[in-house]
Amino acid sequence: MTEPTAGSPAGLDLDRLGGYLAAHRPDLAAGAFRAELIAGGRSNLTYLVHAGGREVVLRRPPLGHVLATAHDMAREFRVISALAPTDVPVPEALLLCSDPDVLGAPFYLMERVPGEVFRSRSRTDRLTGEQRHGLAMAMMDTLAALHTVEPAAVDLADFGRPEGFLARQVRRWSGQLDRSRSRPLPGIDELRDRLAATAPEGANAGRIVHGDFRLDNLLATVEPVTVTAVLDWEMATLGDPLADLGLLLTYWDVLGGSEASDGNPVADGLGPRAGFPSGAELIDRYAGRSDVDVGPLHWHVALGCFKLAVICEGIHYRHTLGQTLGEGFDTIGGLVAPLVAHGLTSVREA
Repeated sequence: MTEPTAGSPAGLDLDRLGGYLAAHRPDLAAGAFRAELIAGGRSNLTYLVHAGGREVVLRRPPLGHVLATAHDMAREFRVISALAPTDVPVPEALLLCSDPDVLGAPFYLMERVPGEVFRSRSRTDRLTGEQRHGLAMAMMDTLAALHTVEPAAVDLADFGRPEGFLARQVRRWSGQLDRSRSRPLPGIDELRDRLAATAPEGANAGRIVHGDFRLDNLLATVEPVTVTAVLDWEMATLGDPLADLGLLLTYWDVLGGSEASDGNPVADGLGPRAGFPSGAELIDRYAGRSDVDVGPLHWHVALGCFKLAVICEGIHYRHTLGQTLGEGFDTIGGLVAPLVAHGLTSVREA
């Protein structure tokens, strides 16, 4: 791949993008192009592109240290396309490019959806208590709506392998951990081993699972309170919806309830410390709107802690290699230790 055109943001060559669109979506190729990186994403890169007289969003994998299966653009494109006619709010999928020669990696385009990402305290502190409560409940209603979609009804019956999903998750994230190690990580191997030895079968397996569902992976408005789009589907699959709940509680109560998250871009602005309802209230709301048997979630929270610790370590590793774009990456590595500690406590209680 040639060097990016002058004026192009890192990871996005506007001339090459324009040439590809001229051949495949000429309606988006008219006029001048400009683009900017949308701040906040800690994994895949997201850009706002002004093309063809409209604004669209482009998603592509990070610039380096791309873990196998962790940044699958075709998977994201397929699931948001499939969910378009359902009650789950998703952006319109516009174009998928699987050819890495165009931008150096596969990418896709989707419509820009109105709404705001409530990612940091600077954004959530201005919300009223009623708005915080409304956002949290709308988030859980949206997750319940996702988990009630019948995969076969939206042509996603082959989107994953529900049997053995939870044990396979442990193996998958163990492999990602081994590819991201760059420093000692006390306790993480014990957490992995305990999870592997105690993985449940998953009575709810076979639902569409987002894989990273949380408040700041949603676009929302507060007047009125509405979720306008669910974003970041790179880890979606068919599996046990309790994995989504366990990871959500990891963000909400573990990191959102810890001083370690203050000012950190992964969890700052989430959870009870930011004035939102407790994780227990979220689960009650979900249970009232879903046919999923929630049951005890200790093991699933432990899995969430392990998974998020591995993700944070991978981002930390990319940062040490100089392969991250934007701010806030220098502190993400500090979240790994508290995640491992809480994960060990949770798996012992399971």
